[in-house]
Amino acid sequence: MFLGTYLVRVTSGSRVSVPSSFRQELGESFILAKWYEGCLVLIGKSYWEVLLKRITAGVETLLTPVREIERFIFTSAYEMTADEQGRIVIPERLVSYAGLGGEVYFLGVRDRVEIWNRVSWEEKEKEIAKEAPSYIEELAKKNGKR
Repeated sequence: MFLGTYLVRVTSGSRVSVPSSFRQELGESFILAKWYEGCLVLIGKSYWEVLLKRITAGVETLLTPVREIERFIFTSAYEMTADEQGRIVIPERLVSYAGLGGEVYFLGVRDRVEIWNRVSWEEKEKEIAKEAPSYIEELAKKNGKR
């Protein structure tokens, strides 16, 4: 399970050091791809297929939304391996998509790691904190807990 938040500097050539606790959980080789809300995602190869099946809920690719989700994620996905210092080079296409530079946040989000632009995450975190009570209430209603 991925937990915690780490602020990491992006060095020249779009190189970042993946936090060691995340590297251990990700394994030797992992997937880096676009994710939702303007961030990137790191996922261990063993969990990659499981996550994508969960996202598409096993729905056939005949449906446009499934194809679009697959295009969004798969066409931006790269298989990565960290160097001896635990660093990866983020492809320019993904750097541009997520607006990365300076410092980035690595977020441990249960089954995945998200990489966020520092300013974007700090704004999003404030938004989440403000909306959390209503999100919790909404989920409780859906789960029949209220």
